[in-house]
Amino acid sequence: MTQTPIEPTRPSDLQPSVFLRMPAVVHMTGLGRSTIYRLVAEENFPPPVRLAKRAVAWRRVDVETWSAGRPTTSH
Repeated sequence: MTQTPIEPTRPSDLQPSVFLRMPAVVHMTGLGRSTIYRLVAEENFPPPVRLAKRAVAWRRVDVETWSAGRPTTSH
């Protein structure tokens, strides 16, 4: 019987998801609340995750990935 080697667990696999509520997303992106929801509706921003009946949040990694993909400008 041949045993399959067990892959080591990466540290990123063990880290829990970090969720950001709206004020943190506004601060992190510089966008307003209505702009964030408009972009979500247009599928141009990561959708929120429902935490409870009336509470949503965004995964930090999703917001960071979205932000990294945005064009940069210089003034």
